[in-house]
Amino acid sequence: MSFTLAIVGRPNVGKSTLFNRLVGKKLALVDDQPGVTRDLREGEARLADLRFTAIDTAGLEDATDDSLEGRMRRLTERAVDMADICLFMIDARTGVTPTDMIFAEILRKRSAHVILAANKGEGAAADAGVIEAWSLGLGEPIRLSAEHGEGLNDLYTHLMPIADQFTKRAEEAGDAIEIDVDLDEDHEGEEGEELPPSQRITAKRPLQIAVVGRPNAGKSTLINKIIGEDRLLTGPEAGITRDAISLRTEWSGIPMRIFDTAGMRKKAKVQNKLEKLSVSDGLRAVKFAEVVVVLLDAAIPFEQQDLRIADLAEREGRAVVVAVNKWDIEDEKQDKLRDLKESFERLLPQLRGAPLITVSAKTGRGLERLNDAILRAYDVWNRRITTAQLNRWLTGMLEQHPPPAPQGKRIKLRYMTQAKTRPPGFVVMCSHPDKLAASYSRYLVNGLRIDFDMPGTPIRLHMRGQNDKNPYKSRKKPGTSRLRKHLKGPSAD
Repeated sequence: MSFTLAIVGRPNVGKSTLFNRLVGKKLALVDDQPGVTRDLREGEARLADLRFTAIDTAGLEDATDDSLEGRMRRLTERAVDMADICLFMIDARTGVTPTDMIFAEILRKRSAHVILAANKGEGAAADAGVIEAWSLGLGEPIRLSAEHGEGLNDLYTHLMPIADQFTKRAEEAGDAIEIDVDLDEDHEGEEGEELPPSQRITAKRPLQIAVVGRPNAGKSTLINKIIGEDRLLTGPEAGITRDAISLRTEWSGIPMRIFDTAGMRKKAKVQNKLEKLSVSDGLRAVKFAEVVVVLLDAAIPFEQQDLRIADLAEREGRAVVVAVNKWDIEDEKQDKLRDLKESFERLLPQLRGAPLITVSAKTGRGLERLNDAILRAYDVWNRRITTAQLNRWLTGMLEQHPPPAPQGKRIKLRYMTQAKTRPPGFVVMCSHPDKLAASYSRYLVNGLRIDFDMPGTPIRLHMRGQNDKNPYKSRKKPGTSRLRKHLKGPSAD
């Protein structure tokens, strides 16, 4: 990536639409109503042969207090400071507003490279707005249509000379840096043993973590504390986060990509179209994640919606860690913790043994234990067991508790093997798999958890039938008729 481009402007001028077009995916939520985007979203963008990082920002509004709009503005101003180039967008159909004039003055002072774009520029209705954009004093405006892809050639023409400057500067800096390349790709320890999966995570393939939960559980605050900066918008209002924002970071030396998701309410309460889009974006983040942290509020843990969210992560086959936030304001900690563990085992038996960690996103207490629990859950999620071990274990389980015989038909479990990891999946070859009781499958899954130390992770167990009949029984052996003729002697001819 040669440079960073921040897309800024008033609400509803089309910043997210342009961002989606540059990154080639519908990453940012887009809607007709203003103020949809609230957090900073980064993406790998491409324009012809240019490769760069694009930042989608919240709409700039004339608010400087601690209101939600004021906090959104401060976050956008931070993006301006960290970006190499700012693309300032106005609405060509609305024309230049007093707010545009204020922020054009701010950008002139804060950014070395500002490009002006008049979006929604298709048609004669935008002519007056494009001409009026000259009054902002930011040079010639680019006439854009982010929705239809018009004007991108002009944007490329403006970006190219600035991109060349950054490329040349990066090459000069790169000549003075020695790179130590680690050629050891075997990922083995000192004694030739393979390292656990969590120690094989690299910057190219970071650990994917999604933080999910109900609104106002403290998800964004927790992630800000993990990365060590106020990168995500937070506040006392419920439902601040709308997009599923992904952030790259290193946590205790482990490269990670952490997804912050919108709070998930009960389906019956979600009436707003935008909230439906936010929730679906969060569900998509769960599917991309490897470890899902279900964040609960210590004051009201294990509500019905919390159970649904945890069950969703288990059904998607993700490693699950349950974290209880706002533990710093809890008075009776020991009694509360005992009640939490009892409720967890009773209400979520499908996640029996999953780690339950108490944290405080505000103070940072418990984050080390949360990190350890995530890495441990990831290792278990990648666990592989040899076929020999599984079959010895299966023999012992059958001796201890043979499968029931429905309608007098004895079910034989012949052998077992692991078909996949992430999550661990096993196949048992048996007779009459359709008649095996679900309770017996649960008996085997619980035994796998205990005997092979796989607490909490989803386990998939498939019963597969095996044909008892000999496929060669009805076929003649080769050469049988010739042998019979030889034994009978020469023919009468």
